[in-house]
Amino acid sequence: MSANTPLAQQSCAACRGDEPSLTQPEIERMLPLVPEWQVVTVANVPRLRRTFRFDDFAGALAFTQQVGELAEAQGHHPVLRTEWGKVRVDWWTHKINGLHNNDFVMAAKSDELFSA
Repeated sequence: MSANTPLAQQSCAACRGDEPSLTQPEIERMLPLVPEWQVVTVANVPRLRRTFRFDDFAGALAFTQQVGELAEAQGHHPVLRTEWGKVRVDWWTHKINGLHNNDFVMAAKSDELFSA
């Protein structure tokens, strides 16, 4: 897809595991495209993280299911933590132990699900 295509309209590219992770300047350039997300480091691996808020557990659970279905469709899977009134989503690319364009695509798609 074109560099001008919004992230939420892109699809994940197959990751072979030999691609480089995004550099810090690349990450900083992409973060404004998903403004509610932050970069956190877990076990020396950067991840994109956002906590989505809901009025109850049922809403949080339904969103978790939607993100899970999206992940299956795209072949790219997050860590999902579902609690009463919130869902924390972490995206990173396991094969490269870092962030890839796919993670930003999936963050944008998660935002779109939440806004729908």
